[in-house]
Amino acid sequence: MLAIAAFVAIPRLTKPRPAHAAAQPTVPVVATAAGQRDVPIFYDALGTVSALNTVAIRAQVTGQIISVDFTQGQDVHKGDVLAKIDPAPLQAALDQAIAKKAEDEAQLVSAQKDLVRFKTLVLKNAETQQNVDIQQAKVDQLKAMIDADQAAIEAAQTQLNYATITAPIDGVVGFRQVDIGNIIHTSDVNPLTVLTQIKPCVAIFTLPQGDLGPVREAMLKGPVEVIAFDQDDAQSLAKGELLLIDNQIDQSTSTIRLKAQFPNADERLWPGEFAHIHILVTTRKNAVTLPPVAVQRGPDGYYVWVIKHDDTVEQRPIQAEIVDDDTAVIRKGLGAGERVVIDGQSRLDVGNHVAIRPAAAPPQHPDEG
Repeated sequence: MLAIAAFVAIPRLTKPRPAHAAAQPTVPVVATAAGQRDVPIFYDALGTVSALNTVAIRAQVTGQIISVDFTQGQDVHKGDVLAKIDPAPLQAALDQAIAKKAEDEAQLVSAQKDLVRFKTLVLKNAETQQNVDIQQAKVDQLKAMIDADQAAIEAAQTQLNYATITAPIDGVVGFRQVDIGNIIHTSDVNPLTVLTQIKPCVAIFTLPQGDLGPVREAMLKGPVEVIAFDQDDAQSLAKGELLLIDNQIDQSTSTIRLKAQFPNADERLWPGEFAHIHILVTTRKNAVTLPPVAVQRGPDGYYVWVIKHDDTVEQRPIQAEIVDDDTAVIRKGLGAGERVVIDGQSRLDVGNHVAIRPAAAPPQHPDEG
C-alpha cells in the first residue's frame, strides 16, 4: 500500500513596509498684507447736546402786552425787540418824577437867594448867624432832594425801558406762551418765550476714569478735536473742540464728565439731542495695521497666522490694539507687508500649506445694478 504524502502550505513571514505619512492637504484661506499708515486714536462716548445759553424771557414790569414782535422759531440777534408792554403808566411815573425835580430846583433857587441875603445882613448885624445856618441847612436839604429826584427819574426811565422786551443774546425763539392783550406779571411762572443759543452749542459726555490720563495729556499738547456723530453713530454731524474736563471724578460710577463745544453753523446739532462723541486723543504715526478679523485671541494673548514665503503658515504672537471695526494697530510682532490670514484660521495648523483665494464679494442689494 502506497503512502500518500500531504503537503501543507506554510505562510511566509515578511517584514511589513513602513507606512508613509499622508501628505497634509493644502488649506484655502483669504489673506491680506499688513499695511502702514498714520492711525488716529479716538475715545468714544455717548453725550447730550446742550445750548450754549438758554434764557427764559420774562417781563421786568407788570402790564398789558400790546405787541409781540417775533415769530416762533425765528433767529434773533441781541437787541432785537421781542415784545412791548403798554408804556402809558410808566411814562406817567417818569413825567411825575421829572416834575418833582423841577419843583425842588425852583425851591432851591429861592432858598439860595435867601441865603445870600442872610449872609449880607449878618455882616451888618441885622441878622443872626443862627438864621444863616438854618437857611444853609435848607439849601443843602433841597440839593439832596434834587439828587433823590434825579435817582427817581432814572428809576422811572429804567421801568419805562423795560416796557420794551429785547433779546439779551443771539439765538432761536421758542414757543410763545403769552398772547397779545394779556397782562404779563414779573412773577408769572411761564415766561413769554425761551431764547436758546445754539450757534455755538456744547455737548456733555462721560468717559471712564481710566481714560482721564490720555485725554489730559492730549489737552496739554494743544486743542483736542472732537467729532459728533448721530445717535446711530453712522453719520458725522459736526466737528468741535474739547472745552473742559470736570474738576472731580464721580466716585459712584468711576467716570469723569467732559464738555465739548461746536460752532454748529449749519445747526445740525440740536439741544437735547443724543450724540456719539469721538475724541481724538492721539495719532499713531506709521503704524502697522490689519483688519481686526485677522487678530486672534489665545490663552497667552493676541496672535495672527502669518504666511511665509513658501506658503506655509506660522502662528505668531503680537501686541495689538483694536482701534475700531476696520482697523487693528500692531504694536509689536509684525512688519508692514507681511501676509496674514483673515479667513480660514480655524482649519489651520502650524506648517500647513495654504492656497490663497479671493475674498467673497459682499452681498449685493436687489436695487443695486
